[in-house]
Amino acid sequence: MIKALLGRVQQKHRTISYPKGDPVLPERFRGRPVIHPDRCSPECTRCIDNCPVQAIRKENAVLSVDLGRCLFCGQCAANCPVDALEFSREHRLAARTRKDLIISQTEIKRAETLGRDLVRLLGRSLKLRQVCAGGCNACEADTIVLSTIVFDLSRFGIQFVASPRHADGLLITGPVPENMKLALQKTYEAVPSPKIVIAVGACAVSGGPYIDHPEVHNGADRIVPVDLYIPGCPPHPLTILDGMLRLIGKIQ
Repeated sequence: MIKALLGRVQQKHRTISYPKGDPVLPERFRGRPVIHPDRCSPECTRCIDNCPVQAIRKENAVLSVDLGRCLFCGQCAANCPVDALEFSREHRLAARTRKDLIISQTEIKRAETLGRDLVRLLGRSLKLRQVCAGGCNACEADTIVLSTIVFDLSRFGIQFVASPRHADGLLITGPVPENMKLALQKTYEAVPSPKIVIAVGACAVSGGPYIDHPEVHNGADRIVPVDLYIPGCPPHPLTILDGMLRLIGKIQ
């Protein structure tokens, strides 16, 4: 016991200060794409042609990026000769509706807080059952790490539980293949009402790299209603944390 206490003293405080302090992001982090319309040529389609999931569109010479489809692979920015599209270090990506994930030159709309009644019920104690619906474990890993001492998700009153009957909602990862459809439906039905659903990662939002495959349902919202979309492949733990905190009103 004494050795454990001495080791803890030597380690000092290891929990990040976010959201009160600035986020600590890796050097190679790719955040929200930024579009520079003044640089983009109306005839150029290099970014569109190089996107593996058709996340980029151009209508009436206006470029838009669907963050729900985007894998953040960087091929669009790498193939743009005039840097009309580049990735920022903005980690705040979550949205309450699917259409809010489609960005262009307009102002970004961040995730809004739940209604007053739900915040009163869930804002101080939110229990989530995580459902891996055919994921590759990347989004799952970035979700699980939130329970470590570095992020300490429990300090915000958010915890993962083993049973949907003890949960206030679901956190879904993966593209929801046909073999997981019934399991996801039954898990959702087992959560007591009122309940919420959070879709984490490009697969859970839109199907990710498997979009339109006959065995995939192109996202969790085709099976159950979704209250929060967190894009990324995988999303950074701080992106997931930020979305959760905005949903329950811990940050605005």
